[in-house]
Amino acid sequence: MDRVRHRKHKHQEAADLDVTPFMNLMIVLVPVLLLSMVFTHTTVIELNFPAGEAGSEQFDPDAVHLEVVVAADGLRVADGRGGTIKTLPLVDGKHDYDNLSLVMQELKRRMPEKRDIMVLLEDETSYQTLVSVLDRVRSYPTVQHLEVVQAELFPVISLGDSPEAAAGVARVEGVGQTAGGRS
Repeated sequence: MDRVRHRKHKHQEAADLDVTPFMNLMIVLVPVLLLSMVFTHTTVIELNFPAGEAGSEQFDPDAVHLEVVVAADGLRVADGRGGTIKTLPLVDGKHDYDNLSLVMQELKRRMPEKRDIMVLLEDETSYQTLVSVLDRVRSYPTVQHLEVVQAELFPVISLGDSPEAAAGVARVEGVGQTAGGRS
């Protein structure tokens, strides 16, 4: 009977927990997990909007003003004085962003010091189309030292209304004023 009582007493003793191996694991695991974590990269694109009437007084006709006109029927790269450099029609119902990037690369080769460009949009241009055009105009992927990097094209981007959209607005405003004058 004494043996049974002794066994019960042995099992009732509290066992000491050794947490040292667990703490060692945590000391190693936490820095490894922190080093392998990928942080979110936020990219901000700075845009310059046209200044309106005040900006037109500073127009220099000798300087080249590159424009990309985004229309429903395609893209048009122009020199800003009415001359078209390249027209890129839709391919399978979608804008031809790959050829736009190639045209921008060629323009950058011809004008390496040029950094600004104007993107002109129609009223119904989707957000995804705008972002895709801005990405192709701003930079392009290239390989340097066995690593893919973004090479700069025209990072100073201004936004505006396309000439076709602006002409349509002027026609509508003109019609409204004529109708107002008759009544």
